[in-house]
Amino acid sequence: MRERIIRAVAGTIVLISILLAFYVNMNWLFLTAFVGLNLLQSSITKWCLMDDILRKVFKVDS
Repeated sequence: MRERIIRAVAGTIVLISILLAFYVNMNWLFLTAFVGLNLLQSSITKWCLMDDILRKVFKVDS
């Protein structure tokens, strides 16, 4: 369940930042790049900050 939430949050942030870049300022694309780099980093290191946050919020140890 956490993995689905993480993917949904990442996708939502990417879509919102693209819309903000189109309508507000192109610098919002840095947020898209940041999310992409975090996804790449988590695939290499198998560590995700959002996963740690969700574990603490929902108090799940697994």
